[in-house]
Amino acid sequence: MATTLYGIPNCDTVKKARTWLDGQGVAYDFHDYKKAGVTAAKLKAWCKAFGWESVLNRAGTTFRKLPDAAKADLNQVKAIALMVEQPSMIKRPIVEYDGGALVGFKQAEWEAAFGR
Repeated sequence: MATTLYGIPNCDTVKKARTWLDGQGVAYDFHDYKKAGVTAAKLKAWCKAFGWESVLNRAGTTFRKLPDAAKADLNQVKAIALMVEQPSMIKRPIVEYDGGALVGFKQAEWEAAFGR
């Protein structure tokens, strides 16, 4: 399995992750959420692995600007629908690699995952 980094190019955390991967010599494909979107099936898989609360980026501007009605009574189904409609609400980065996946960029976790 090839390594794929999912995110938005201008996100500071995604930039840090890309710099780290480049510095470690890890080849990866970059999947831009905004341009290419993410399927509901992919989001369901991530939600199953990490929990929808970890995949949904509640701290971002896009989520905070939602009307209160859209944020009320959130569950996995509603969260996935929001993330499909507005990919900026997906936590970033998410990286899939041979042997697993990670949400967010915490260098120590990435070092352990990639054997660095």
